[in-house]
Amino acid sequence: MPQDKYITELGDEWDGIARKVYNNIRHGDLLVHFLLEANLQHRETVIFSAGVELTIPPSPEARAAPLPPWMK
Repeated sequence: MPQDKYITELGDEWDGIARKVYNNIRHGDLLVHFLLEANLQHRETVIFSAGVELTIPPSPEARAAPLPPWMK
């Protein structure tokens, strides 16, 4: 499964990046751990400088297996 990339802007923070890339305003802060797992080399960064390339893993919804017809 291909991984997407995100190039940071000056002042980006993990929760804001999660909201942008997962298009989830309400729960972006809950999705931060997916970003951290994929970018361990930046786990101690709080506020990013511009131009840092981050790997964006699929959203949890995209990872979930589809429900069988009888469960829908």
